[in-house]
Amino acid sequence: MCGIAGIVSSNQFFINLPVLKSMANSLIHRGPDGEGFWMNKKNNVGLAHRRLSIIDLTPAGSQPMHYAQRYSIVYNGEIYNYIELRKDLKKSGYHFVSNSDTEVILAAYDCYKEKCLQYFDGMFSFAIWDEVEQTLFAARDRFGEKPFYYYTEKDLFIFGSEMKALWAAGVKKQTESKMLLNYIALGYVQNPADKAQTFFSDIYSLPPSHFLKFNAANCVLKIECYWNIDKQVQIKISEEEAIEKFDKLFSTSVFRRLRSDVPVGASLSGGLDSSSIVYYLQQQLRNASNQYKTFSAVFPGFKNDESKYIEQVSNRFNLESFTTIPSAIQLIDDFEKLAWHQEEPFPSSSIYAQYKVFELAKTHNIKVLLDGQGADEILAGYHKYVHWYLQEMVSRYKFTESKREKLLLQKNSVQFKWNIKNIIAAFLPSHASIALEKKEYLRIIHHAEVSKSLLSSLKGREWEGIHKPVVTKLNDILYFSTMQHGLQELLRYSDRNSMAHGREVRLPFLNAELVQFVFSLPSGYKINNGFTKSILRKLMDDKLPQNIVWRTDKVGYEPPQKQWMENQVMKDYIHEAKNKLVKADILKPQSLQKKAKSLHAHDADNFDWRYLCVAQVLNK
Repeated sequence: MCGIAGIVSSNQFFINLPVLKSMANSLIHRGPDGEGFWMNKKNNVGLAHRRLSIIDLTPAGSQPMHYAQRYSIVYNGEIYNYIELRKDLKKSGYHFVSNSDTEVILAAYDCYKEKCLQYFDGMFSFAIWDEVEQTLFAARDRFGEKPFYYYTEKDLFIFGSEMKALWAAGVKKQTESKMLLNYIALGYVQNPADKAQTFFSDIYSLPPSHFLKFNAANCVLKIECYWNIDKQVQIKISEEEAIEKFDKLFSTSVFRRLRSDVPVGASLSGGLDSSSIVYYLQQQLRNASNQYKTFSAVFPGFKNDESKYIEQVSNRFNLESFTTIPSAIQLIDDFEKLAWHQEEPFPSSSIYAQYKVFELAKTHNIKVLLDGQGADEILAGYHKYVHWYLQEMVSRYKFTESKREKLLLQKNSVQFKWNIKNIIAAFLPSHASIALEKKEYLRIIHHAEVSKSLLSSLKGREWEGIHKPVVTKLNDILYFSTMQHGLQELLRYSDRNSMAHGREVRLPFLNAELVQFVFSLPSGYKINNGFTKSILRKLMDDKLPQNIVWRTDKVGYEPPQKQWMENQVMKDYIHEAKNKLVKADILKPQSLQKKAKSLHAHDADNFDWRYLCVAQVLNK
């Protein structure tokens, strides 16, 4: 986990050490353990790196790293199966001078070129300069755990782990108005129809599962997708066999994500996902001399506080567990810093709880934490997926089964909407998709507080960034959440929150082989007998406390946001934000007359929170 940056240009004016240092300094929080710079003899490429030492702590692991007198790399992330890959590459005649996974990437690229990406089990973004071909090859991991931003014009290509590195290089910071409007009206923090788009004009994000090549000779930029989930294939397998294979794949994923030359801990929310990881951690490390630590955010007195579940898991496995109690005043004090790290808006205060968990880990000198993100998206853990599953059964004329499942879900107090519209949608999925898109469009153009000048300036672009998938089966909506709109947002929050404190977060549920296996299972292995995440629950049935395995409330990191927003200082803060947006002609003046509306973190139409975020994005 590090910060990377670089410039490629035939104009030597753009490539110099002061600029590279400025870019690296903007990323110092991502890599507090060291820095490195390199420019080639032609002076048409410059690379910068900030190091967070995790694997091979010696100088041999430093970057930019060079290989075979041809390649130079800056890299952010981890290749968890680097030990196995190194053995295979040695058999092919490759030699290594370090114990780092960085050198394995370079050798793999020399051996397999772009196909090397198919071999990596990891989270990564990296850029490799090929001095012979005069090309920059850059890639991002399958799910987008690690970021990669770029700016290009004529013969200039600039990239960085965060947009602030690009701004440090002189790229203008200009807000993209349609992204801003979609966020205010709909709460969108990314464009589901174009994952490359950001909140800033001319700055792009390399999409997950993609690589790019920039040829310095002809200034041609090529971007390609190298991997995708096959959501159509479905295997025939018994439930018992499926649980056994899930166990094996998940255990291997956890094992690989424990590879580290620094201490490893875990985030523990009290839910099934993080508790499952803790169980497998305990199995892998039970003979270790040092007891591993877990870190949690708790909210005493709040209805969704998960302290009792966290305590149960801690006691069950005799963990050394630490907690933080975020407050409204802390949020106000940290908000500018939080927004600076995030760079783009976020939908609620939930990410602040995560921010404080990583801060807590830093105080206890734990550099690496395992976390449960990704499980809900691949295993249908969110309650919003339930009606899609019921629609799948109805569309296949399984009326008796769907009625039974609906009653069991209701009995378990799983929250979902179901009426005649869902039955119509089951048989007319394309019409349902169009209707949902129109609903979003109307929410934008009829927003009561957005200024007329902002809407008129975007005339003809009203439909941009609105996309609802055609859902004929549960896998369609899970694919949309995992690969198009949903998970990538959460991964951005996680990356920025962890890097804000120089911590590394690893996600065992996002092993590509495991994800593809889950997608190949029948829908009934994900939602069944009134429970979401059925296969995981059955796997963990004899491994965790029963009230954690079979709990049906969905909480996660939910803070008492409504209570926080009723704090007078927070109300004043929101009013100040709205006043700024009125002056910027984003909101109508009459919006200042409306009192701030205090809402829970996951409530819809959380406009006052969005105003607070937008004002902060415009602030710098």
